[in-house]
Amino acid sequence: MIELPCAWCGPRNVTEFRYLGEVTPRPDPATATPEEWRAYLYLRRNPLGAVEERWYHTAGCRRYVRLHRDTGTDAVTNTVTEAR
Repeated sequence: MIELPCAWCGPRNVTEFRYLGEVTPRPDPATATPEEWRAYLYLRRNPLGAVEERWYHTAGCRRYVRLHRDTGTDAVTNTVTEAR
């Protein structure tokens, strides 16, 4: 069982969350090409190791959580809370 920390609800089972993906910088809408938008929207790196991810706590407080997780061990090393 994987537990993810929620700043508002405490540690919770991963089934309470919805995975939103790896945090990637958003392209500038004024200058981005269609290829840059496609890469931003659809292509993921899927690395083994430390990744910064976003999760949405669907079965709890319904807030967004950003965390640093090792994809090989599922160990969470840092959590950043986001505004609603």
